[in-house]
Amino acid sequence: MAASTSPCHHDLTIALPDEAATRALGAELALFVGPGDRLLLRGDLGSGKSTLARALIHALAPDLGPFEVPSPTFTLVQTYEFTRIPAVHVDLYRIGDPVEVDELGLDELAEGAVMLIEWPDRLPGVAADRLDIHLKVEGAGRVAVLRGLGGWTARLARFAAARDFISGWCPAGACRRFMQGDASSRRYERVACPGKPPAILMDMPARSGGRPVRGGRGYDELAHLARDAGAVYAIATVLRERGYSAPDIHAHDLPRGLMLLEDLGAAVFGDLYRQGEMRKPLAAATDLLADMATRGWPRAVALPGGGVHEPADYDDDAFLIEAELLLDWYWPHLSDTRPDDTARTAFTASWRALLPRARVGQPVWVLRDYHSPNLIWLAERDGLKRVGLIDTQDAVLGPAAYDLASLLQDARFTIPAALEEEMLARYLTSRRAADADFDDNAFRAAYAIMAAQRASKVLGIFARLAMRDRKPAYLAHIPRVRHYLRRTLKHPALAPLAAWFTRHFPHGLKEE
Repeated sequence: MAASTSPCHHDLTIALPDEAATRALGAELALFVGPGDRLLLRGDLGSGKSTLARALIHALAPDLGPFEVPSPTFTLVQTYEFTRIPAVHVDLYRIGDPVEVDELGLDELAEGAVMLIEWPDRLPGVAADRLDIHLKVEGAGRVAVLRGLGGWTARLARFAAARDFISGWCPAGACRRFMQGDASSRRYERVACPGKPPAILMDMPARSGGRPVRGGRGYDELAHLARDAGAVYAIATVLRERGYSAPDIHAHDLPRGLMLLEDLGAAVFGDLYRQGEMRKPLAAATDLLADMATRGWPRAVALPGGGVHEPADYDDDAFLIEAELLLDWYWPHLSDTRPDDTARTAFTASWRALLPRARVGQPVWVLRDYHSPNLIWLAERDGLKRVGLIDTQDAVLGPAAYDLASLLQDARFTIPAALEEEMLARYLTSRRAADADFDDNAFRAAYAIMAAQRASKVLGIFARLAMRDRKPAYLAHIPRVRHYLRRTLKHPALAPLAAWFTRHFPHGLKEE
């Protein structure tokens, strides 16, 4: 495998000794494609274009078995709506005039789909963002020359890096399958290697703090979100050393942002909740947080090869930039307007008055997304180890109440008020047993403040995912989070924020 990169494109040459290698390349490419992608397949008759296209389409629906993928030589276009991403397979060999291509409506078909085009030289024009794949017969086998252009420049470089990293861990050849990730830019795969434990590939290239939004700092920097794989390594390592079930790290290449993590399985809390099993996992996760609150947590963690990861303080700037997502996205989502300066200033003032009351007791590592998608039930383990912890890289030092609010007001599953109170009381009992000076009332106020802050943030995030990122499915959760917020605002500590909603944004709390 040979690779080269320029500012405009990335080139990669891969030897394909047999047809199985061509099919494997198609399956591997399926891990990286997304809606709107165009892959242009070039090469002479018999060079393997259709073989590669079929393998890629099959890999987009691996659980359906060997379904038929007919050649579109005569139909010109074949569509697949049942794959993970809709796929469009195009063969332009019989096109005599580029004008005929317009009649196929390829631009409309390409929306939201991955499009594979054989004989792309018949196209009247090509997209700037594309992956060119030139297949050539070479000796007894073939060679694939890939060129990523536009958005594919960086993506093909990641493809090559992941390929190299996994082959180093599994020289015998790994089976790689797409794994649905979260709303972040990280990419995941399930990886099986003969003689080795199942693993999860995390592909997390380093990124900047984002476009400046305040004081020259981007949102990610202000909110203290992890920007490289070192954070994943550091947080998971310390959690595991403390006896919690964070994933083991089988292999890592931190400079390239690649890690192979222990596969903790698929029994996420959300699946248990759907099956009616809520109290038992919630109790275990609540006990884990109570245990974490009794420990001291490091401000710096050494990384392999030198360097240090330093979890930031969950400071007012971070809390505010998160809470203001309600103003920036949720408000315009509801009313198609934006808050005026008076409303925005009053909102910020309310939070600045509330946040000091959230900081009761010593700061702990706040995992931040401690809720159903990121908690895995490990029934074969004992005690607190039954709670598997993933997606912990954004951990900061802050109020213990935050993660408890995240758990007991789950944004994706409705936690009944009575069960929330039962678990909150369980937590308070545990904290009192460990600390005779623990103040229940002060913590309840902190819990209410953190629950309101998280609800404000999540309402903004879900609206942003729908409006900016074209992920409308998240809107289904907004009524639940809004209900949590209405419920939480009844706490006396939140009177200033409740008054703000009444005066400036009453429709933000509307009943369903």
